[in-house]
Amino acid sequence: MKIRNALVAVTAAAAIFALAGCTPADGGTTTEVDAGVAAEIDAALAEITGTVLSTGPNGEEPSSVDATVVTDEQAAEIAGMGLTAAIVMHYGGNDWANAQIDGLNSEFNRLGIEVIATTDADFDPATQVSQIETVLTQDPDIIVSIPTDPVATASAYRKAAEQGVKLVFMDNVPDGFIAGQDYVSMVSADNYGNGVTSAYLLARSLGGQGKIGVIYHEADFFVTKQRYEGFKDTITEKFPDIEIVQEQGIAGPDFAGDAQGVASAMLTKNADLDGIWAVWDVPAEGVMAAARETGRTDIKIATEDLGTNVAIALAKNQMIVGLGAQLPFDQGVAEADLAALSILGEEVPSYVALSSLPVDHENVLEAWEKVYGSEAPAAVRDAYVD
Repeated sequence: MKIRNALVAVTAAAAIFALAGCTPADGGTTTEVDAGVAAEIDAALAEITGTVLSTGPNGEEPSSVDATVVTDEQAAEIAGMGLTAAIVMHYGGNDWANAQIDGLNSEFNRLGIEVIATTDADFDPATQVSQIETVLTQDPDIIVSIPTDPVATASAYRKAAEQGVKLVFMDNVPDGFIAGQDYVSMVSADNYGNGVTSAYLLARSLGGQGKIGVIYHEADFFVTKQRYEGFKDTITEKFPDIEIVQEQGIAGPDFAGDAQGVASAMLTKNADLDGIWAVWDVPAEGVMAAARETGRTDIKIATEDLGTNVAIALAKNQMIVGLGAQLPFDQGVAEADLAALSILGEEVPSYVALSSLPVDHENVLEAWEKVYGSEAPAAVRDAYVD
């Protein structure tokens, strides 16, 4: 059963996060840390668990996913309208994108809305503009999309709005667009909160002190900027004994490869580097590759998004020490529901956000079920060490 309000059921963070004093597996990342530091961080995590710290792209206060529910009666009404939808992604092939698409397809199926196209722009704005124009020739009633670039793609989305298409966005909004006028709503994780969560988890693994590098997304991308801000604000304001010695951005589309190159240079330049933060799981995979390449598998890595490869590392208790997870399936469901409600003429919130889920070695298997609504894959389960 897919879990719509998964974070509500999260056990208190102080109980989930109890790594202080654990003995790591061979090659693991957990070290003896000051119990007082760990307790303070666990308390801070408990305080933010279930809350949303982000605001929307225009400063909107977040609304709960509960505001997006389509009743069975409304679903039956929608199903009789013969509606069509297109899903226009920034890039695909990763666990987050797959889960978003699965959530959208599942809910569109429940609502009797036919998905006529699903596209992948490989993070190229020109490709996405062309894909939007092609989709528009099929005259969809709904487009759910995540713009690769808010400026470069704005004119294409403007054409869609002028054509009468109901637009619902994931994570990013085209430049100059106004909610309720040009688009229905935007759905996102609490990305600032995810940055905060990952900062606390990295700080806990370091015992509140050390030297770290930061790999951020070098693009005009709303949610990845929020993650970076949440992480950096927390480290600089809460942990004066943790020094950010180097920061560098990556633009992609080879995010893992780009991050590997950046991390290799960081580790070579800073022999005493204790940790690295990467903006999401795919760049974090590149950091892990760099750590292996340079013989620094003792490095502590924090990130966002619970992808398969970082989940395996968490299960093994190796390199990845924690992350802030999104609930992408639930986000996809909410996006489909917002589109349907707007077609019914219902008033909907302009910004919906789902709170961050802290994940570490101790709760990675439980967290997978909360994020994806299914048991962790065998590769993750089999990798888990006590």
